[in-house]
Amino acid sequence: MASLLSVQNVTASYGSRVLFEGVSLAIADGDRLGMIGPNGAGKSTLLRILAGSEEPDSGVRSLRSNTRLAMVPQAPAFEQGLTIDAVLERSLDAAVMGEASARIAGARGRAELPGGDTPVDSLSGGWRKRLAIACALVREPDVILLDEPTNHLDLEGVLWLERLLRTSSFAALIVTHDRMFLENVASRVTELNKLFPEGSFTVEGNYSEFLLRREDVLLAQARHGEMLANKVRREVEWLRRGPRARATKSKSRIEEAGRLIDELAEVRTRQAQSTAGIDFAGSGRRSRQLMVCKGIGKAYGGRTLFSGLELALSPGTRLGVLGLNGCGKTTLLRILAGELEPDRGSIERADALVTVMFDQAREQLDPEMRLRDALAPLGGDSVSYRGRQMHVTAWARRFLFHVEQLDVTLGRLSGGEQARVLVARLMLRPADVLILDEPTNDLDLETLGVLEESLAEFPGALVLVTHDRYMLDRISTELLALDGQGGVERFADYAQWETAQRRAVPRATAASPQAPRPASRGLSYKEKQELEGMEAAILAAESDVERLDREVHSPEIANRAEELAAAWHALQEARARREQLWARWSELDARSKR
Repeated sequence: MASLLSVQNVTASYGSRVLFEGVSLAIADGDRLGMIGPNGAGKSTLLRILAGSEEPDSGVRSLRSNTRLAMVPQAPAFEQGLTIDAVLERSLDAAVMGEASARIAGARGRAELPGGDTPVDSLSGGWRKRLAIACALVREPDVILLDEPTNHLDLEGVLWLERLLRTSSFAALIVTHDRMFLENVASRVTELNKLFPEGSFTVEGNYSEFLLRREDVLLAQARHGEMLANKVRREVEWLRRGPRARATKSKSRIEEAGRLIDELAEVRTRQAQSTAGIDFAGSGRRSRQLMVCKGIGKAYGGRTLFSGLELALSPGTRLGVLGLNGCGKTTLLRILAGELEPDRGSIERADALVTVMFDQAREQLDPEMRLRDALAPLGGDSVSYRGRQMHVTAWARRFLFHVEQLDVTLGRLSGGEQARVLVARLMLRPADVLILDEPTNDLDLETLGVLEESLAEFPGALVLVTHDRYMLDRISTELLALDGQGGVERFADYAQWETAQRRAVPRATAASPQAPRPASRGLSYKEKQELEGMEAAILAAESDVERLDREVHSPEIANRAEELAAAWHALQEARARREQLWARWSELDARSKR
């Protein structure tokens, strides 16, 4: 398949630190390439090099002629005072201004944005991220580069983005740490990591396939390291026998011993991987019930967010909260944290209850503050953790910071490194009830894994809002879904919620101040008829997928290769048809509302 965009043997540094070197990567027609890697590995830098906005220290970037390229940055910024349509128009090249109206309406519809005259300043973080993606779509790109596109999107927004990427014709390179998103979207996965000799490692297939292949490669590297160590040990023992032994050796053998020692040192350097030491402390409280909510409700702007909510939090409770942007998730968290009072109902809290809330959006870091001062917020050179003093250098190493970084200002850290600072500060606050609002933004996969382990072992009660479906499913003992119209439902796990969503009658969600109703041109009579029949079509498509999935996994055809291949091919077509229907329903539904 022809390459649209590529880099060959590129190297990039940040100050005196080499981010990556000798990395090669290519994006071809139809690619959906997911990129992962540790915080600070240079993923955003590599994206900017691919986009042509930054030059590498060395190496070559190639873009096929007439290829249209668009990039969605991790933190999009828009000029104040503009409307949605004005922002989209500014994303267009002068050569296509004659098509501006059609392109803007099309991009706004695909992103399911509110009306074009909506002020951008009124949009929530999730809708601003959709607008940033629409700014790329309006250019009708052949290749789109997305840096952490799921950050700030709610779950419905993430599912929308999955459908968009699976059903669009452009190639995409997506930097993300959302594992389920990678599983559902990626056709290839690459990891940017000095752990690998070439600086990166790429696998054809989704995230599950990548994990399997990565494990094989790391095992092979470990065996190679053991073999090298044994060779070096024998050579060194021989050399240590004295001048007579060395005299029997040729000069080339001595040089070979030196080469082996250097190679072993390089392998060991690559294998020296660290993970953040995240471990949340409970207060040690023995109370059976920490918090009991009786019939609580809350309204905002004349709209009931939730009503009649009954909830009990005890040690070991891990409650996940689901819902669209504007449905009341953060409002509920703030009520549980004691920052807001419910309009109705009551909350009983255990005596001297310690509740700690983490909200990345509201806990701002001073970009001019030094790292050492952020990690030790009470001043001095030590922190108090679990009743004992720990020097700030040891505390920094626990979160994968180097000693030489302690005097670096926070503004020079990557988004992932800043996220680790916030988690480090949170760990210094023992809690009975830990409330987390989107704690996973910008964290790399290794840190996410450690965070999950710590949350699973947290002895108190946990309330979690996250768009990371993998974490939500793994950590939560129960899910609470808000519909933003007063309704509350409970589910055992994410799969049960997803099944309920797919079987539900497609319906428009209520608008909110953060999520105004989309507006675009109305539907024709034929399209209205199509929309009315969409529910039945989607249910039929779901039924086909379930039937074919059973057929593929039936033991009756397991040994009949031709029948199995045909069934598998039919299953893929049925899944594609189902996604096309969901995408078409989203488009028609958005256009039907004014």
